[in-house]
Amino acid sequence: MDVELGLIEGFYGRPWTWAEREAQVAFLGRHGYRFYVYAPKADASLRRRWRETPPEATDAGLRRLARLCGESGVRFGVGLSPFEIYRDFNAEARQALARKLAWLDDIGVDYLAILFDDMRGDQADLAATQIGIMHWIAARSAALRIIFCPTYYSADPMLDQVFGARPPGYLETLGAELDPAIDIFWTGEEVCARAFSPGHLDRVAETLRRRPFLWDNYPVNDGPRMCPFLHLRPFTGRPALIADRIAAHAINPALQPWLTRVPALTLAENYRLGDAALEDGAFDRAAVEALGAEVARLLRRDLTLFQDQGLGQLGEAAAGLRDEYAAIDHPGAREVVAWLDGAYAVTADILTEA
Repeated sequence: MDVELGLIEGFYGRPWTWAEREAQVAFLGRHGYRFYVYAPKADASLRRRWRETPPEATDAGLRRLARLCGESGVRFGVGLSPFEIYRDFNAEARQALARKLAWLDDIGVDYLAILFDDMRGDQADLAATQIGIMHWIAARSAALRIIFCPTYYSADPMLDQVFGARPPGYLETLGAELDPAIDIFWTGEEVCARAFSPGHLDRVAETLRRRPFLWDNYPVNDGPRMCPFLHLRPFTGRPALIADRIAAHAINPALQPWLTRVPALTLAENYRLGDAALEDGAFDRAAVEALGAEVARLLRRDLTLFQDQGLGQLGEAAAGLRDEYAAIDHPGAREVVAWLDGAYAVTADILTEA
């Protein structure tokens, strides 16, 4: 089925390198992915320090990435998180935001994502204030598509526990009053959804008065609880028939860019061939295509260890596994080695400081 697939680099922890991003765009662009949104939580110039001029290296990297996306037939996007600007959208904030939007236009952003996730939201006028900011941005941005991530982007009560109780009628107000040309991100019934059912998506579309733009938190593994695991298995719980119920489908990748390609390919195959594609051999086909036969063979053998048991349960086997993967000259194998060495650890303080 036809659906617009893409990747949003929206995780906490160790960011990808520019070379890794460029390689990812080129690879996924050849396999049905049509947009790439740069939004790493580690880039403070797009989050808590969004008013500041981005470092020269960031500016240059984004411009190169935008050009490569254009050459690869991939829409290029950036996620901007103007931290709690809705607390006081004053003249100074407007001036700073206008400068940031002009910079993004100059880079050549196709998709502009305005992200109000992971911020306090317990204020009565939250929806109305955010709608006003989004309309202000839409009137000044040259982006082809604008996507809004609400503070409460899931039905998951965990958001209310962490960021304060959502104001009554928050999503309903967004649906009724936000310009229908602006898309809305949605992660599902849970922050990390195990499945997206047609019925749930229909209910969300009714509330938002538009099809949701899926932000799919798989195979992301960026929290303290998730970083000890490698999410490698094929996507499940995303039936191909949801394609006509969503505006687009963005995956939030794992900390490991090469290993991310394995589940990413299975999702594209699922939409292309239908649900039967996942029944037999989806992992093997994707792993061989993404990483080559030798790494694929080892990952098939170690899938349960890496995805279900995790680092804390490997014990004495970890050293032998490290030796095996270290002997293979491949970026995917090197990512496994780095993971075994603890290089991808994400601590709680990283989540609160980003």
